[in-house]
Amino acid sequence: METQAVVIVLAAGLGSRFGGPLHKLAQPLGSASVLGQTIAHAIESRLPVIVVTTDKLVVEAARWVARRDLVVLPEVGSAGGASLGMGYSIAAGVAARPQAAGWLVLPGDMPLVLPSTLVAVAAALTQQPVVYAQYLGRRGHPVGFSAELYSELVQLRGDEGARRVSARYPSIGLELGDPGVLFDIDTAADLAALRANDSGSVPALQPQG
Repeated sequence: METQAVVIVLAAGLGSRFGGPLHKLAQPLGSASVLGQTIAHAIESRLPVIVVTTDKLVVEAARWVARRDLVVLPEVGSAGGASLGMGYSIAAGVAARPQAAGWLVLPGDMPLVLPSTLVAVAAALTQQPVVYAQYLGRRGHPVGFSAELYSELVQLRGDEGARRVSARYPSIGLELGDPGVLFDIDTAADLAALRANDSGSVPALQPQG
């Protein structure tokens, strides 16, 4: 077994809420792209990183990780990918690194998650089977799963992700000073708000009352 948990960056979705001809993960952000920023932060954690993606984004992903660290799936909704979704993407990422000490699931549209957050969640997996990052009591990403859940994770399918696995096993929320764990880019407005924030921090994020 590997001594470290592996970060699985999910980049195989359609991103249909964003609109426009260019996939949201390929949109420019700073000196990189949305996906590039997410991957770069994962790499900075010094944890192993793999990216689960599709042909549409494989060139962009390959700018940041070696081809051996890419898992390329059919497009969701295509003839070969009609039944795929987040759950299948997670399963594919886990299956690609079966000897890992655990797996951290990080959506590719979350470019503000700090490397230190990934390290903290990975460390907590030595004590709990499921660990998720949270900020001001609000649940976010990444979500970490320990090695003992391998057989459950590789059977995931559809769009539900790993919610059923999280619900079946003890889990803890790891409170961190990283508002980026709550911020994902779903729409063009999300990206515009992030670009407009010169500090590079999470724009207009308020705690739930």
